[in-house]
Amino acid sequence: RHIALTCAADQPVCVQGDRWRIKQVIVNLLDNAIKYTPAQGRVLVRVKSVNGHAVLAVEDSGIGIPPEALPHVFERFYRVDKTRSAEAESAGLGLAIVKSICAAHGAEVEAASAPNAGSRFTVRLPLQKPTN
Repeated sequence: RHIALTCAADQPVCVQGDRWRIKQVIVNLLDNAIKYTPAQGRVLVRVKSVNGHAVLAVEDSGIGIPPEALPHVFERFYRVDKTRSAEAESAGLGLAIVKSICAAHGAEVEAASAPNAGSRFTVRLPLQKPTN
């Protein structure tokens, strides 16, 4: 599909949690970004440490999400546009799973988007406390 995938990380960040569930969050966000980004588009993954949190942001240059749909994207079985989701083979569960995993890890997840301007999903996980 000729989508440019870039990862930007200034330094490693360590969080405490279930490795497989956190991986599932990352995979679901990347899968959505790629799924809804047209050919020649871009997906950017940023990781950084901010105020005691690991911040993961997945940004794309995809089709975006209408403002009226944005508050519902983390609801189970919610699909922005059923015809668009059918083409992308979506059950409407990916972002609900992301939100559930984040909640179980004391993390926050939020979405920002505009039609035809792409989307950005940001996850803030508490950094692992140093062991003395």
